[in-house]
Amino acid sequence: MRVMVLVKATKDSEAGMTPSRELLEAMGRFNEDLVDAGIMLAGEGLHPSATGKRVAFDGPSRTVIDGPFAETGELVAGFWLWQVRDMDEALEWVKRCPNPMPGPSEIEIRPVFEAADFGDAMTPEVAAQEDRLREKMART
Repeated sequence: MRVMVLVKATKDSEAGMTPSRELLEAMGRFNEDLVDAGIMLAGEGLHPSATGKRVAFDGPSRTVIDGPFAETGELVAGFWLWQVRDMDEALEWVKRCPNPMPGPSEIEIRPVFEAADFGDAMTPEVAAQEDRLREKMART
């Protein structure tokens, strides 16, 4: 199964505080372990929400909202995409992770939808389109 592992933002990350050299080195070792184990598919840190934008949808209407965004605890400061056997394996790996922020922090793990999760809505045509898109992305 694939999971998205979300590093939640803190007041420090939203203020633009960058990680210490020690944390970058520890996280680098952890990421290397993930890659060596065949777990990590992708992973990046994100700039503070002050540099971002949101687009609110309401029918055909689109409204652009400039950052920063409130509710720091609901924001994401970074992410990984992992391939794991199950949620228990993902939890084992997260527990090995260095604390991603100075002070208290949280990491959220969310399963990624797979084609089978969509049932009858995933028609053979839609599945074929998804396969074509994945192949195209792999080539770029």
